[in-house]
Amino acid sequence: MTSLCQRALDGSGLDAAELEHLLQVARAAAEAGGRELRRHFGRLEQVKEKGTAGNLVTEADLAAEAAVLAVLAAGTPTVAVLAEESGRLDGLGDLLWCVDPLDGTTNYAHGYPFFGTSVGLSWRGLPLLGALEVPVLEEHYWAAPGRGAWCNGRRLRVSDCGALADALLVTGFSYDRVRRLDNNYAEFAWFTHRSHGVRRAGAAAVDLAFVAAGRVDGYWERGLSPWDLVAGVVLVEEAGGQVCAYDGGPLDLADGRVIACTSALLHPLIEGLAQCRPLSGASFGAPELDGLAGVAADAP
Repeated sequence: MTSLCQRALDGSGLDAAELEHLLQVARAAAEAGGRELRRHFGRLEQVKEKGTAGNLVTEADLAAEAAVLAVLAAGTPTVAVLAEESGRLDGLGDLLWCVDPLDGTTNYAHGYPFFGTSVGLSWRGLPLLGALEVPVLEEHYWAAPGRGAWCNGRRLRVSDCGALADALLVTGFSYDRVRRLDNNYAEFAWFTHRSHGVRRAGAAAVDLAFVAAGRVDGYWERGLSPWDLVAGVVLVEEAGGQVCAYDGGPLDLADGRVIACTSALLHPLIEGLAQCRPLSGASFGAPELDGLAGVAADAP
């Protein structure tokens, strides 16, 4: 099956020189954002909530986004941008930059060193290429169709994990988790009981990069935005991994639900998620976890 990023490249009609230019702009933009995150880390003066409770924004988010947007404006002045803090900036054509200036703001605000700047480029809703800067680890990731996925000059490959029982997984929880029964808690418990473990690190783009690097074997999450996904999806695909929607169909960036993993884990993850749904029923699909239904229903 043709990867999403290859489909984007084929549809866009970009030639090799154009693709290289866009990739270099993405890399420079991610690096610019990462520099701002390093500069502000541990020195924040204000942490505010925006919209949903727990959804934080800091001066570092804003400074990193300004740095990223400046690079994009200089390198691709006619390309539209969708950025987490400033929203959409219109442009010409079907390309769209998807920018998360600080992926892992809650981590960052607490001094927890797991965060990054993600800059991805999509074409008509399909991930095309991307770059990710993880400042504390001093890691710079990038990927583009046919060019592989890379970190600090090392080509990435997903792990060779072939069984769910042997897998280390990673996931996350959306800000709306306290208001919805569809909150990923049952899925977290289901997979925790059937794998080496499930980690929750709090930065979706970095989680995807770690799948590409083979540090974790699979990832799923709901409630994501395009800026969380685009760069990381290309990293996983170009590292030999699989990316899809919860039901195994093509990923829809607007839906915000993703599975990313090794080929061998794709069907176990799809089947496991199906076992935990529908969440409104009396059972989550696994007898030993049925008690979670009452707990979730009583959540505030």
